[in-house]
Amino acid sequence: MTIREWIRHREISGFPTFSVEDIRMAFPNHSEQVIRNELFRLSSQGILYSAYKGFYVIIPPQYAANRIVPPIYYIDQLMSYLEKPYYISLLNAAEILGAAHQRPQRFSVMTIYPKSSVSSSKNNTLAWTYRKEIPSDFLLAKNSETGVIYYSNVELTSVDIVQYEQYVGGLSRAATILEELAEMMDFRDASKNLFGHTSIATVQRLGYILEEVLRQKEVAEVLYTELLSYTRRFRYVPLSTNRPEKDAKKNTRWKVYINSIIETDEI
Repeated sequence: MTIREWIRHREISGFPTFSVEDIRMAFPNHSEQVIRNELFRLSSQGILYSAYKGFYVIIPPQYAANRIVPPIYYIDQLMSYLEKPYYISLLNAAEILGAAHQRPQRFSVMTIYPKSSVSSSKNNTLAWTYRKEIPSDFLLAKNSETGVIYYSNVELTSVDIVQYEQYVGGLSRAATILEELAEMMDFRDASKNLFGHTSIATVQRLGYILEEVLRQKEVAEVLYTELLSYTRRFRYVPLSTNRPEKDAKKNTRWKVYINSIIETDEI
């Protein structure tokens, strides 16, 4: 059996990805150079897509024209290969949840430290963000073309979009997405678990945006009640961490320095 035949057999058996190590084990008598040359040749022919260092996706017919496979097709297999927990996050999670106002240009994946040492130029469609641990209680699962994928639920997505706002294009874009998610938010009991996976400052900023920018009074009130049950004392924080606080107006309820103007897009 040739490497090409092995790949074809793997594809029809329902295994659309593999690693270089899988090839080495299947062909122990092949030299490293022979394996590399064959993988390069098959990639050049549009049969394989190198999604990560040492990890390949067999390109299915529906993606053959562009020779690029969307990450949602292989992300679960890739993270299994990396032996790291993950979830689809930020704008991509919001899109799965139904907030499709702004289609993300890159695919956001949240995982744990340490950060990858692989250059982002290897696959610039993936945008990596990192946590100390994955809050598995706030993940949802759904079927994809190749198996099951995991993504953040509405509440975790909302927190992430504010906490990592620099990765979504700033607070105005974050607020636009939050506006689409607001009707699905339910922060009851958030103080018992969710707040442990973010910062108090993030909750303050999220609450301010929901109440004062988006006028989502009921959702904001639940969040405020949970915040007070989590901590009675919290300090003033800037709405934007990228701008000075001096001379900024204060929101005394959420204790936020309003040092940035947030404008949502028309939905």
